[in-house]
Amino acid sequence: MIALLQRVKRASITIDGCRIAEIGPGLLVLVGVERADGKPQAARMAERILAYRIFPDGAERMNLSLHDTGGELLLVPQFTLVADTARGNRPGFERAASPEVGQTLFNCLVASATALGCRTQTGQFGANMDIELINTGPASFLLHVPHG
Repeated sequence: MIALLQRVKRASITIDGCRIAEIGPGLLVLVGVERADGKPQAARMAERILAYRIFPDGAERMNLSLHDTGGELLLVPQFTLVADTARGNRPGFERAASPEVGQTLFNCLVASATALGCRTQTGQFGANMDIELINTGPASFLLHVPHG
């Protein structure tokens, strides 16, 4: 499972002109599910996202986690994160989980983050979403929870 964390002042998702999710300070996380992923990877990714220390402390050092700051979380499914871009001019998606498995594991990730006490909102699986964000820093981090 792959996650691109973006530290934001605010972020929102709109589908067909209707805003479906909106957060204040926290993390916008784009999530890609790989073919070999399972529930253990989803649970571990939730733990890592919430504990990853990328927010500034009083000395402006990245020492605080989303849990520490009480920030919000916006999880967005994005299968293109698992694209193979090593060759040619067109990405390959052989590593991506099927849509059914991807949606199931994305939902497991959401449930795990919520169970860990984080205020969590989501994008819509399979939808064409417009995402607005103010990335603060800018600060973006790629996390990978390997399978096996």
